[in-house]
Amino acid sequence: MRVVVAGSSGLIGTSLVAALRQAEHDVVRLVRRVPAAPDERGWDPETGQLDADALDGADAVVNLCGAGIGDKRWTPERKRQLVHSRVRPTRVLAEAVAKQGVPVLANGSAVGFYGDSGPKPVTEASGPGTDFLADLCRRWEAATEPAAQAGARVVLLRSGAVLSPAGGLLGQLRPLFAMLLGGRFGDGTQYLPWISLDDEVAAIRFVLERPEVAGPVNLTGPAPVTNAEFTRALGEALGRPAPWIVPRFALRTVLGELAEQALGGQRALPTVLEAQGFTFQHPSVGAALAAAVSS
Repeated sequence: MRVVVAGSSGLIGTSLVAALRQAEHDVVRLVRRVPAAPDERGWDPETGQLDADALDGADAVVNLCGAGIGDKRWTPERKRQLVHSRVRPTRVLAEAVAKQGVPVLANGSAVGFYGDSGPKPVTEASGPGTDFLADLCRRWEAATEPAAQAGARVVLLRSGAVLSPAGGLLGQLRPLFAMLLGGRFGDGTQYLPWISLDDEVAAIRFVLERPEVAGPVNLTGPAPVTNAEFTRALGEALGRPAPWIVPRFALRTVLGELAEQALGGQRALPTVLEAQGFTFQHPSVGAALAAAVSS
């Protein structure tokens, strides 16, 4: 396949490009600067411009663009950036996919679509939540509509927390555990949807190659855990105790509105992947964490 990837320099995109090439697929990377390598093509989501040959011969486009959800406090300006960095680029790519007749668009999203769902399991058939992140995901996914209307197979990649040795959630938590400051958030009963980086990349490749898969797909591990269970498993993987409790008021003081994401969660199940026969390399959070911290 010839796969065009936007967001190829991010945590997931870097690994996805490497995995696609290892499988002998032809990969084109969209970059927002002057292309400097034969596999690069330029694009500017602000103006809606892509290099004329950016999607030539493409069998699929994978869009992983977006500013980091948990990187900064959610000020009004940051929330605007989170929306703008997703909705506008997605719309530009969806319109280009429609115009060029590309058959597949796999577009990033998140299980935050479901809002804080408490202990109730949520699947791809569950409706959206009502908080900021849920609304962001809804708008993000809606921006793919031009591609769907043109007949493209659109897959909405609703990812959980990706466990990677290179950053992401573990990049934020490992220093705290190294200083023996690890602990659960609040009462620890909120669910944390997780997936290993290896399985995230494998799942994206899987849906690209399955013509029967369309619509939302939860990219999460098959065994959801609570925040307390995750904290305990991470402590065991790192060989560090995690006895502390980070109280709600402290999280809200430090994180502001973003604290609500840490204190809520989704018991998201990967029902589409499992129904299609996807095999998880890391089916438990312990296995996923062990792989991440040993890399």
